[in-house]
Amino acid sequence: MESIAETRERPIWQEPRAIALLLAASLTTMANATISPALPGIERLFADDPNAALLTRLLVPAPSLSVALFAPLAGMAADRLGRRVMLLVGVMLFVVAGCAGLVLPALPAIFASRLALGVAVALIITAQTALIGDYFTGDDRNALTGLQISARNFGGLVFISLAGWAATLSPRLPFAIYGLAALFLPLMWLAIVEPPRVGSVAGTAPASGSDGHPSWRGLLALLVLLQGATNMIFFLMPTQISFFLEARGYESAVMTGSVLGVLMVSGGCSALLYRRVQRRIGYAGVFAAGYGAMALGFLLLSGPTPLPLLLAAALVIGAGYALVSPSFVAVALDLAPGRSRGLAGGILTASIFIGQFCSPLASTPLIASHGYPGLFRGTTWLLALMATAAALAWLRPLAGRKS
Repeated sequence: MESIAETRERPIWQEPRAIALLLAASLTTMANATISPALPGIERLFADDPNAALLTRLLVPAPSLSVALFAPLAGMAADRLGRRVMLLVGVMLFVVAGCAGLVLPALPAIFASRLALGVAVALIITAQTALIGDYFTGDDRNALTGLQISARNFGGLVFISLAGWAATLSPRLPFAIYGLAALFLPLMWLAIVEPPRVGSVAGTAPASGSDGHPSWRGLLALLVLLQGATNMIFFLMPTQISFFLEARGYESAVMTGSVLGVLMVSGGCSALLYRRVQRRIGYAGVFAAGYGAMALGFLLLSGPTPLPLLLAAALVIGAGYALVSPSFVAVALDLAPGRSRGLAGGILTASIFIGQFCSPLASTPLIASHGYPGLFRGTTWLLALMATAAALAWLRPLAGRKS
């Protein structure tokens, strides 16, 4: 493994370990949405199944349910069995379970393979998060947590675009895209080395803060609740935007692709700036700016929505979400002791997917009773309160220094 002195001679994103971890991050967005363009074709392919309509619609969220249930267990296993083997096994299972839809003869079997895919994602994200904490500290860790959000956004954009093209040829062909993960395995095998139980890089001193915060469990619980709520809010976009656009008289398929494309590109670009922004304004400032941007986006959606405002809303929501998301990982890794980073990563991962899974369950009744404008206004107020609380936390040290 390269020494600290050797790795400092190049940017963090050029290190083999960092590249391997970013490739792993790019798989997570791919897991759920890659087959979305093929869903109508899959339903027609299995039209003789009496449950085809229901099972087809469950294929996309099925991995999220598995991740939410399995990620904490994966975190405990990572702390006991090691991160490297978990990452490699997770990617192998990702390839097998993801590509299974190419050959499985029945829709229930494909649904089961999607649940197995969620287990693979839980292994990958949990191990990847813990390894970021083990390998890197301080500014490098912050940089990598930002870059992984970019990897998820840009990777998702590439994979979903490929899936849209593949779905025009065959409804089964998008499942083959999961096989691309096999190309990442050689680099992961060579670059990822099991770290010592406590510390960062083998042969160096333990990482700063390896003993964690004395109250790390309680603080992590609060962080997990906040991350779950943040993801539940953000997932209003992919789960409700097509229905919102249809209600506003837009051609929903075309416009949904455009809005979600802007959302992902904006998020990917914003996350590239995370390290610089966090260095200047700190975690509280990042949360204030990110939640403020998301509040502005949902405010734009709550009123008249001509095309420029729709795209502007997607742009600021994606940018705001991409700013706050890396902070959850970075703060959790700072709080948790080295021996428990796998558990912390697993719980954080579960909160992301629980928020995603609960988002349509919570928003659909609100839409029925208050309509989309009411939902988006309420979301704006909630995000504004979150931004205000973060801004007050950011301003408090400044006021103390002035006094």
